[in-house]
Amino acid sequence: MTQLEAGKSGIVTPEMEEVSQEERRTPQKIMEGVARGEIVIPKNKLHTHCQAKGIGKGLKTKVNANIGTSSDVVNVEEEIAKLQAALEAGTDAVMDLSTGGDLNAIRRKVVEESYVPVGTVPIYQAAIESRRKGQPVVEMSVDEIFKGIERHVGDGVDFITVHCGVTRETVARMEQEGRVLGVVSRGGAFLIAWMKYNQRENPLYEYYDRLLELAKEYDVTLSLGDGFRPGCIADATDRGQIQELLIIGELVERAWDAGVQVMVEGPGHVPLDQISANMILQKRLCHGAPFYVLGPLVTDVAPGYDHIVSAIGGAIAATHGADFICYVTPSEHLRLPTVEDVREGVIAARIAGHAADLAKGIPGAWEWDLKMGKARWDLNWKRQIELAIDPQRAKMMRETRPPKEEEVCTMCGEFCAIKLLRG
Repeated sequence: MTQLEAGKSGIVTPEMEEVSQEERRTPQKIMEGVARGEIVIPKNKLHTHCQAKGIGKGLKTKVNANIGTSSDVVNVEEEIAKLQAALEAGTDAVMDLSTGGDLNAIRRKVVEESYVPVGTVPIYQAAIESRRKGQPVVEMSVDEIFKGIERHVGDGVDFITVHCGVTRETVARMEQEGRVLGVVSRGGAFLIAWMKYNQRENPLYEYYDRLLELAKEYDVTLSLGDGFRPGCIADATDRGQIQELLIIGELVERAWDAGVQVMVEGPGHVPLDQISANMILQKRLCHGAPFYVLGPLVTDVAPGYDHIVSAIGGAIAATHGADFICYVTPSEHLRLPTVEDVREGVIAARIAGHAADLAKGIPGAWEWDLKMGKARWDLNWKRQIELAIDPQRAKMMRETRPPKEEEVCTMCGEFCAIKLLRG
């Protein structure tokens, strides 16, 4: 029985109990949210040491960290170090997006080492293995694509990105309108090239029922990928993006009917004034399914600072309904992230998520800030550092420029407003 099936049957699972404790919600409320499809708990039946994390309406905004090798840089030890850095920084989930090295070994190691949900994009492996066999990506068979998916879910992966809304109709609409930056999704690009070469429909759409059977067997959450997410501000909220969302909305209902948990992935590069509309559209067209957003990035011109660009968009998106933020690191658009990039990306996304939780009135959010306010009035530096979203960085900054008087800091020194007023 999947979490969704249990919820629909009025059964509170141990995972729902665990989520309720973290979220300060009753188990009944969590169960009802899961039953409606508004909350997902990504946890593969085989990933037994994984914490149960709830993603969805009324819950704390969650953060995902992407890690993984590339064809240019293959260092498994560094990827595991990135995983540990993400966990220490407080990520709620990780995705292994490896495209270089022994993909099976890397994925299994990540699942083994991670106590939070792990996601993957199985089409990457299917495409890479096709190339390694000397076969063009466009000549992958349908069975090879599904064999890759089966391998991932069988290894304990908790959620998988599948670009089921990339269809021949969606491609036609995008091409008819035109784009500045085309398709920036690797998974989407693989499938579009495959469809054009074979003159066939996307196998993940055509054989969606087969995908649902695999997901249900392991209680894997489907993350319906946005193959047409805008890769630059000029392409935001265009026909291709919205047509894909319409199709995904239909696929959400089919997943629910099959007892499969599902969430929806979203943009991408979106200007500030379009973010709230994008969130409303997704929630309306996808019937309240949890929304997983990359950023969104609110400008294209800040390479090296895209973790900040993303945090701005993420805070607005989550305030207007996004439930799950995929972090963006300072390396975005430039290189494979380093361990420190991963850490910075997680912290930036967590700040965005918490800012939104304050606006949404999520239980515990206001209390955290209230404690910090009181600690500052008390000039209790030890407590302020303990309450910081990044205690390590706060402690370092305090210690690297110590004040003459321990009670204050070097910004105001003896003219500290709080000290003056407290007497």
